[in-house]
Amino acid sequence: QVQLVESGGGLVQPGGSLRLSCAASGSSFSLHAMGWYRQAPEKERELVAVITSGSRTNYADSVKGRFTISKDNAKNTVYLQMNSLEPEDTAVYYCNADLTLWYGARRAYWGQGTQVTVSS
Repeated sequence: QVQLVESGGGLVQPGGSLRLSCAASGSSFSLHAMGWYRQAPEKERELVAVITSGSRTNYADSVKGRFTISKDNAKNTVYLQMNSLEPEDTAVYYCNADLTLWYGARRAYWGQGTQVTVSS
């Protein structure tokens, strides 16, 4: 019904930058919030950043001041600009969308994940 397509992951050196994108498409829906989560090997999935329909944002303490989440409402797309990347940021990053479908059901959708590796 709704697909989330992520892009922008890759390999970067410590101190470098990457920009992730996630576009939502499919059935008619109303977005409440979109966000990014990450999961490192042998660790729990954790929230990185979220942005609401009203453009309120929330960040994990570990990324505050380095990462910025933004959105393009016309494209149903959310971005994560990641600066000053550290090896500890290495993980699979997942996009999440909290939305209400056209017939009234509220759902959460996940993207397929994109690998971010920070290494010299």
